Amino acid sequence: QVQLTESGGGLVQAGDSLRLSCAVSNLRFAVYTMGWFRQAPGKEREFVAAFRSVGGHTFYADSVKGRFTISRHTSTLDLQMNDLKPEDTAVYSCAARAQSRGNYNYDRPYDYPYWGQGTQVTVSL
Repeated sequence: QVQLTESGGGLVQAGDSLRLSCAVSNLRFAVYTMGWFRQAPGKEREFVAAFRSVGGHTFYADSVKGRFTISRHTSTLDLQMNDLKPEDTAVYSCAARAQSRGNYNYDRPYDYPYWGQGTQVTVSL
């Protein structure tokens, strides 16, 4: 069973940086996609960034492009967040899926069967 555990959240001020890490275990798919999503109170879960194992391609939501960087390491999926804004406040979760032929989507939460428990990021003015 794939296990994902996030860490690194916290309370910061606008303009600060945070680095989230997702510890990954038992991810045995030959080809996979991993992503970071976030959910603010009263809002739907939204896509933040994704990493595709084939080619090492990365994808970002327009709202975080240029500020956030996703990176895959031996046993973690990290999200470096710079120039944080109050609207970045949310619970951040990492997710994983096997990459199946014909389904190359990366930004739809329902495509991901494996999720971590989430970590809270709060950005104050």
